[in-house]
Amino acid sequence: MTITNRVLLLGASALALTGCEADQIVSPGTSGDINVDIDNPAPAPTPTPTSGTLVTPAAGCPTINSTGGLTDRGTISGPTGEYRRCELPSLIDADDTLTYVPGLLYELPGRVDIGADQGFSSTGSTVELTIQPGVTVYGATGRSFLVANRGNQLIANGTVDRPIVFTSRDNVLGLSTDDSTGQWGGVVLLGRAPVSDCYLGGFNTTAAPNNNPQCEQELEGTNTLTLFGGSNSADSSGSLSYVQIRYSGFSLAPGKELQSLTTGGVGSGTTFNHIMTFNSSDDGMEFFGGTVRMKYVAAIGADDDTVDVDTGAQADMQYVLGVQRSAGGDNLIELDSPDGDYSTAAIPQTRLRVSDFTFIQRSSSSSQVVRARGGAKLVLANGVLDTDDKTCIRIDETVTINADPDFLSLVGDCNAGQPFRGTSGATDAQVKAQFDADSTANVANFTLTLAAFINGSNENGVAVFDASTLSNWFDATANIGAVTSASDTWYRNWTCNSSIADFGSSNGFCTRLPVY
Repeated sequence: MTITNRVLLLGASALALTGCEADQIVSPGTSGDINVDIDNPAPAPTPTPTSGTLVTPAAGCPTINSTGGLTDRGTISGPTGEYRRCELPSLIDADDTLTYVPGLLYELPGRVDIGADQGFSSTGSTVELTIQPGVTVYGATGRSFLVANRGNQLIANGTVDRPIVFTSRDNVLGLSTDDSTGQWGGVVLLGRAPVSDCYLGGFNTTAAPNNNPQCEQELEGTNTLTLFGGSNSADSSGSLSYVQIRYSGFSLAPGKELQSLTTGGVGSGTTFNHIMTFNSSDDGMEFFGGTVRMKYVAAIGADDDTVDVDTGAQADMQYVLGVQRSAGGDNLIELDSPDGDYSTAAIPQTRLRVSDFTFIQRSSSSSQVVRARGGAKLVLANGVLDTDDKTCIRIDETVTINADPDFLSLVGDCNAGQPFRGTSGATDAQVKAQFDADSTANVANFTLTLAAFINGSNENGVAVFDASTLSNWFDATANIGAVTSASDTWYRNWTCNSSIADFGSSNGFCTRLPVY
């Protein structure tokens, strides 16, 4: 629950590697083994084209407004060609745009800040960094990461055909594999929405969470004091759409890791949709406090939790596909507060509501799919759990049972011996009672007919909960699950393909940069 290179492949060798990857990675519906669910066939995907033309470097770096500008660091070569490297300054101190230029990559030399922290009570946006569709930004070192500080914004809106890619130097060089993780830091957005675990002033124990002006948190995974939190639940830290974040999660110190995507105190004015995280060495994404709204999520291959939510976050998610690697991963959801906060002392109470999701549990090291603790409120609706014979739901502490978790049209092939688990004062029977209480559509011994991650007839036969009754932010849907049919292709083309989850995307494999 924390925030937070080696051989050049060219020419025939790169082409040979690409050919091997294509043989090993099987899309839903292709003949052969399907990595995420080998028992069921699936409809054929759109073929992934392979470009025969290598990229050539841009002539130079464009001009930006920030002090120091971009620094031309020469070129870098990999299996997709040669690129101009344009190094960002350590501080973006003016409104700037990273334009798409063929043959050009933007480089993070270390920590890069978007604006300076404007403080708890600030208003408006001071500095905005806009990233154009098709741009690739990469971390030059393991300690590289991008952080939008409070009162500043990151505007990174790609398109279906030209997503924005945040990745590592090794990925550029062609050295990353489907098992690589932790090659750079990640993307961090900080804001001025309420949080519950205060850096100064102790817990907020008042009935109204905005009454404690000291309730700020400190960003973990960095050696520089970086605070977030405020009193504006509708604050905006920018917009991310059609974005990939690959191979992130570098550990600065034990227990101080960054995620692919970390949010701290971001408000509901922040836009998140069509977000892919791939092979984070820690969580796929973690929300620390704030009011998070996110739709269309593909969180693939995280080494720890796929989604981690804590310290007062009010998080809503819809259309979520989570797939683990067999070699790594803990829970698909971890919902809690910091160690020792197992009471109602931390206000606002952490709450996570997820609807229309499919979770593929494949980790050999985790014993459950979903874990809730610390008195947090959990709501899961219209979900499919492919558990690989694991416990579906684990709840720790009586205080979390008392928070009345809701399970609404949720099915899974849960472990027959222990489909539900209660610990630290909660019992297995109490967890089962919560699962059984809300919906007759809940089934723990469900026979899955998934084709990879795509619903089959059994999933589409389950009665659907109207998620719009939770909040008008949620859509009412006709079926449970993240991907309801072969024609439901929200995940395609803006994502990248891998042996963990092949989306049939035209942008190619996660191990290579997209070429336009």
